[in-house]
Amino acid sequence: MNQEEVSEQTPAVLKVGRSTYVGVFLVTLATLMYELLLTRLFSVVLWYHFAFMAVSLALFGMTLGAILVYLQPQRFRQERTIQGLVQSAMWFGLSVAASLVFFVWPPPVQSNSIIYLFVAFTVTAVPFVCSGICVTLALTRFPRQVGKVYASDLAGAGTGCLMLLLVLGITDALTTMVVVAAIACFAAWCFGYAAQRRLSATSAVLSSVLVVAALTSGILSSRQLPPLRLQYVKGQVETQKQYEKWNTFSRIAVYGNQEEFGRPVARGVSSELLANYRVRQLLLNIDASAATQLVGFDGNLEAHRYLADDVTNVAHHMRPDSDVLVIGAGGGRDVLSALLFKQRSIVAVELNKDIIETVNGRYGDFTGHLDRFPNVSFVNDEARSYLRRQQRQFDIIQVSLIDTWAATSAGAFSLTENSLYTREAWGTMLDRLTPTGLLSFSRWYHQQRPEETYRLIALAASALRERGVQNPRDHMLVVRSTENMDDAARFPDIASLVVSPSPLTGNDLDVMRRVAEASRFSVILSPEESLSSKFTVLADGGLPPDGTLDLSPPTDDRPFFFQMLRLRDAIRPAGVYATREVGRSSSVLASSLVIVVVLTVLCIVIPLMITAKNIAAAVRGSWHLLVFFAAIGLGFMMVEVSLLERLIIFLGHPVYSLSVVLFTLLLAAGLGSFVSQRLVSNGQNRRRFVVLSTLVAGLVIIGTLVSPAVSWYQASETWVRTVVAVVVLAPMGALMGTAFPLGMQLASQLRPGLTPWLWGVNGALSVTGSVVALVVAVTVGITAAFWTGVASYALAWLAFVAAHGSLDRPAT
Repeated sequence: MNQEEVSEQTPAVLKVGRSTYVGVFLVTLATLMYELLLTRLFSVVLWYHFAFMAVSLALFGMTLGAILVYLQPQRFRQERTIQGLVQSAMWFGLSVAASLVFFVWPPPVQSNSIIYLFVAFTVTAVPFVCSGICVTLALTRFPRQVGKVYASDLAGAGTGCLMLLLVLGITDALTTMVVVAAIACFAAWCFGYAAQRRLSATSAVLSSVLVVAALTSGILSSRQLPPLRLQYVKGQVETQKQYEKWNTFSRIAVYGNQEEFGRPVARGVSSELLANYRVRQLLLNIDASAATQLVGFDGNLEAHRYLADDVTNVAHHMRPDSDVLVIGAGGGRDVLSALLFKQRSIVAVELNKDIIETVNGRYGDFTGHLDRFPNVSFVNDEARSYLRRQQRQFDIIQVSLIDTWAATSAGAFSLTENSLYTREAWGTMLDRLTPTGLLSFSRWYHQQRPEETYRLIALAASALRERGVQNPRDHMLVVRSTENMDDAARFPDIASLVVSPSPLTGNDLDVMRRVAEASRFSVILSPEESLSSKFTVLADGGLPPDGTLDLSPPTDDRPFFFQMLRLRDAIRPAGVYATREVGRSSSVLASSLVIVVVLTVLCIVIPLMITAKNIAAAVRGSWHLLVFFAAIGLGFMMVEVSLLERLIIFLGHPVYSLSVVLFTLLLAAGLGSFVSQRLVSNGQNRRRFVVLSTLVAGLVIIGTLVSPAVSWYQASETWVRTVVAVVVLAPMGALMGTAFPLGMQLASQLRPGLTPWLWGVNGALSVTGSVVALVVAVTVGITAAFWTGVASYALAWLAFVAAHGSLDRPAT
């Protein structure tokens, strides 16, 4: 019997027991946990850009699993469905456990080589293939209960998002991987305990062993004695750590000797001025790429007088006796600087609560318990959200070298940028300044091409013009450090941009000249002077001609401050940009787009060519189904990614936003799938048409209301904004959840044996959609990405109408 004949047979009817629903729930729960966990591990072990690949790997692996079910009908016969569910779930768990080897075993080749990356992605993709086989069998072998099965699928995936938050809050990432493996093996037991007793017993034993291993590893890790350790991070051997703590959006690690004195690490200070200082300091590293210092402080501020010569602290010279807001408290260095200048009050906002606990708790005796000073307060919050809720005003708002090179768990979408670098965010910060207050932003300054400073100036000018300022240059100045490190090739200078709601006075400029001379700074832009014409054009609100870099001011709709290299230039040599991060992110995104398109072709076109004798006839007979499942796969990802990007700014916390978006969308989609099963049964063609029409219309209506809702409730309390987000997301998720089961019902009537392949098409376009959504958001905007998703659902509606027409036509 050939493949084409198999595809036309109607499968026998199988009944779904409650344990099967539980098994599907647990498999997709474990799959989402593993996917999001890889975004964390890739961000630490490789670079944060590769965290994005975890989503594509997950979608591609699951799609490949679906294709394997389609290509091997004899192995996955209908009567062997339960056995296939048990085996695939068990192998899913075992392959997750086996993938630990990649992280805990020293690599035989360089960790930045193509071979290493290929091995990394292959090893970590295998579990998704096994999961894809399991989910495909569950969704295609029970056509009468496909709505309920799909509901279990999405509910499990949504719960997996919250489960990862819980587990990573308790233990480390590698132990969490063991937990994921145990859940998958337990799912295998759920599938087979009634019909596959021998396999079920094996999976139960494996699950028990993995639970014991996870408990043991978790206990030892809590005592800083982890049995599972990362061997290589960012291409280097992982050195001995004093302390390590994981959470859903970072791994923090502390290195160094608390008793050792050395020259201060202060890259904004001239090396010569640092020569006479010796301090104790520890390195606090975030995801092995973003570092901050824990400075030993015994109450003697004069021992840290070098901080007065740091270019990041220029605003303190201009505004003494001030109320200060520090955004990104980190190791507490900016707080210590404000204390040195004897500022009136200091509020330090830090997104990562584990950093605050590390600085003021575990290492509080070393850092001098900065939180105990009467004029200092630490706040665990996202700064923009915090500022929106404040009524008080500050004399100085300081933001020093805050970036997103350490990926959040939304790092699946690695180009998710810090929401502080948008025109709207700067408007909020300027509103919270006193009339003569100062907003200070510090970034790296590369002498050959200072692209970050360029864009900061463009952003400042745009924010000031939004406030009605006619001459933005009169309100800003930029100074940079010089001779900040011995190795200038490795460490660039630092530039600080100071912006005020009011024009800077002559006294402000005189103070800055004196400070610049004493501290060996260089004034590169002020109301009276400019280092180059490009600085002048940007400060006046214009954009100089530049064929490579996008220096336009970022907005909430395009919040990609660090994404300055246009995608069309992503394949150019590294010399076209000064900062390698600028080029790397664009290259990864462009390469990912090419890779997923190629994989989509391999997963769709090649199997069709292999399995269909008459390709033209196969396409002509099922084109409407292909278009339908492709469109809903692409549409779901476009809508999901765009909403995630939008609500990160609205909810004010990337991990919180990820949890709310994924949990609400997936759970609501599961509910929609369940309800669609009740509302529409086989043969009720008109009702299917009504449900899908409601889906498209609902997306249009709700999508139109999103922006006004975000604007109306932006300054509300966190719980109010969360409720608003859920109210917006839940109807969208429920509507989108109806499409897949309705399509499967129709496919079971038209081409029943083709359903695994259609599931593969849906997954392949979801892979493509995860990248295309980012490409559209980066190049055009988040709003355009959302409406592209809505257009995909409209296309699916048209394909569904065509499919209904084929039901009414007599077979030829």
